[in-house]
Amino acid sequence: MVKVWDPLVRIFHWSLVVFFGIAWITSEGFDSIHAWTGYIAGGLIAFRLIWGLIGPRYARFSNFIKGPGTVIDYLKAMAAHKEKRYLGHNPAGGAMIVALLITVAITVWTGWEITQPQYAHSDLMKTLHAFITSVLMTLVIVHIGGVVLAGLRHKENLARSMVTGEKRAPEDGDIA
Repeated sequence: MVKVWDPLVRIFHWSLVVFFGIAWITSEGFDSIHAWTGYIAGGLIAFRLIWGLIGPRYARFSNFIKGPGTVIDYLKAMAAHKEKRYLGHNPAGGAMIVALLITVAITVWTGWEITQPQYAHSDLMKTLHAFITSVLMTLVIVHIGGVVLAGLRHKENLARSMVTGEKRAPEDGDIA
């Protein structure tokens, strides 16, 4: 086993899971709790953006953000059951992280806008917030599916690795 995910990435990940869940549950009728969980999620996103620039190897965006061609090639390899195992995030996982970070940020922003006097009664802003939240939930479901699929394909528990920080050491053909 080797350490891959540093403690701050793991705390960020599971904190965002918890606060997203609380925000989802409190979206109807618990405005104060809902708003505070959104603010906390916004703070978590700000932290992750900074950590993606200055954190350790596998936390850095430069380690896992790949171009569209690389992501498409990886998805094609997945479809053919020939994708390589990555010690950090694979190209599809990296693209998903970017999509999730952006979507959470937009969700937080639209939620905050609704609290401002000029948008407090804006059906358009409320509709946008609800729509982007639905997009976010869809991405979360696809993310979980991707984690399960990659875990099955590469015979490792990726959710556990996000708790312990450890993954199986790289083998021949793996990308470290």
